[in-house]
Amino acid sequence: MRKKWFIIQTYSGLENSIREAIQTKIESFGFSHLFGKILVPEETKLDRANAAAEKHIIPANARLLVKENQDVAKGEPVAEELEIKVKNDGAIAEVKNYRVIFIETADRRYTKTYYIPESAKIETGVKTGARIRQGMPLAKSGEYFCELDGKIVYTQKMKRVVIERVNGEEDVYLIHPDSCDMRLVKRGTAVKRGDVLGDSRKVTSKTEGRIELSELPGRKEIKIFKIIRTRLYPGYVFIEMIMNEETLNLVKNTPNVVNFVSVGGQPVELKGKEVKALLRLVGIEDYEEHVGPIKIEVEFEIGEIVRINSGPFEDFVGKITDLDPERQELKVVVSIFGRETPVILGLSEVEKIV
Repeated sequence: MRKKWFIIQTYSGLENSIREAIQTKIESFGFSHLFGKILVPEETKLDRANAAAEKHIIPANARLLVKENQDVAKGEPVAEELEIKVKNDGAIAEVKNYRVIFIETADRRYTKTYYIPESAKIETGVKTGARIRQGMPLAKSGEYFCELDGKIVYTQKMKRVVIERVNGEEDVYLIHPDSCDMRLVKRGTAVKRGDVLGDSRKVTSKTEGRIELSELPGRKEIKIFKIIRTRLYPGYVFIEMIMNEETLNLVKNTPNVVNFVSVGGQPVELKGKEVKALLRLVGIEDYEEHVGPIKIEVEFEIGEIVRINSGPFEDFVGKITDLDPERQELKVVVSIFGRETPVILGLSEVEKIV
């Protein structure tokens, strides 16, 4: 007997949980031969229009676990920071909370890293992405000042561990608080070369999104642009099944299932052309499932005047002459020394002029 397609009516927002619940019941009853696919049609968009991408700054020696333009799920690891091991025998002389502040000039030619004890009380305005000028204080203690004009690329709380060698010299280590075992890393503890001060640490995505990578001096930068999934038919689930009394009751008795879409009390079977349209809609051909194309929403358009917000042309204003959403790039024509020059940029490197 051939399986046919039907529509289940449920409550908006519960479509995926209903699908999972029905699938679990099918397997537990041994009815897999009576059911086929269960679909919740969705439209997938890449939210490039929102400038606030998730960002991770990792050390240059960290191992990347993702590639450019790769899609990742929420909670999936994107990078791994290496173990921090003792270089020389000695004893731990100091363990303090520090703040690492990395500042970069607008043209990215010069950088400066500051290591400031938390006891100095970091200024409230010292945040990732903030503009900063030469001479501005970094801490309330009055001992630390910025030495260049630029932008704060990142700030990070760290444990600063000082190990005094047998010969009296010192080795200094900066360890992420999540990696540092404070039961072992204590002042006065004797350590040997090769002992682990900080475990390897995996950096995970906080959202489902698409990866953009940058290799920069002294660090790697990972941006994750959010993927948004929208139900095409809120409150409906499409199911392929052999309709009989047992399968009908199995579905109808699943919690939060309202009913089948019916006429005169009889579930309505989808027509052939409706089935083909449904399968195309969710990216399934010949009953082989694959991921459909992701629509990339771009807030810019050709001819628009925008401001460049990073890189060697930061703060330049120019006109968009070309857009490539799939490559996440655009071409902007800027005026340099009186001559129009085309520049290829990432979508995140430009912003609208308000």
